Amino acid sequence: MTYDLAIIGGGPAGVAAGVYAARKRLKSILITDSFGGQSIVSEGIENWIGTIKISGSDLAKNLEDHLRAYSSDILDIHDTERITTLSKNSDGVFVITTGSGSYLAKTVLVTTGSHRRKLDAIGADIFEHKGLTYCASCDGPLFDGQDVAVIGGGNAGFESAAQLLAYCKSVTIIHKNPEFKADPVTVQTVLSDPKMRSIMNADIIEVKGEKFVSGLVYKDKTTGQNSELPVTGIFVEIGALPTTDFLSGLADLTPTGYVKVNALNQQTTCPGIWAAGDCTDGLYHQNNIAVGDAVKALEDIYVHIKTK
Repeated sequence: MTYDLAIIGGGPAGVAAGVYAARKRLKSILITDSFGGQSIVSEGIENWIGTIKISGSDLAKNLEDHLRAYSSDILDIHDTERITTLSKNSDGVFVITTGSGSYLAKTVLVTTGSHRRKLDAIGADIFEHKGLTYCASCDGPLFDGQDVAVIGGGNAGFESAAQLLAYCKSVTIIHKNPEFKADPVTVQTVLSDPKMRSIMNADIIEVKGEKFVSGLVYKDKTTGQNSELPVTGIFVEIGALPTTDFLSGLADLTPTGYVKVNALNQQTTCPGIWAAGDCTDGLYHQNNIAVGDAVKALEDIYVHIKTK
């Protein structure tokens, strides 16, 4: 069987595309290993339009429920699979391969988002899951009453810090630049807590410890001086990398791996492939923007299929 459309990814962009594809009666398949995208770890999302505040897990459930309500016999949902390769056969049909099988589709929409960027410092790999973690909402309660550090000065870093302040003895946020990237109101609110401190313009050099984390070494980029901060927990929030390896050789990517798209319609440089959301080279990445990207792409895909 050859689908009209294969949607790769189950975050807000993928689900929006799936709902629109089903409503437009395009025979489609959606392939993902989970729903919700990176926001699933968030305790409270306050900029999802139409909802004042929602947890990441609730958002993921709502997205899945919405998708399944429209799936019927027109949309096949494969929610335990991850794409491994994508190719185009001699007939111009795309072959999507996962760990469980292969599927054929006339068009492809890539909504695979991004994944956490790893901390590049001595000892970071050794102490992962031994005091160094990439998920405050998942692991934060394990550090009740302890001194911890958050690496990263964006909204994600400050959101993690706010969660940790509820039960940690102290939280120190460390940022590599002289100014924070997070929203000013968020920065002001979080830093006003007496248990909170900040270190700016600093690079993380080393994670220290024996069996578990006991501290970290950072370098002041202005003075060049190294200092050690005693902490028993390190929470890393230094951004993300696009999940696009399978597109290499098919569609043009930026040097950092983001899919190059035409902002008018989300088309990639490979005819028949569109991309939406955080995996693209769009200037801004947010859940609401990802949904808009996906809807824009779906409208274009529908026209492409019906007029081809």
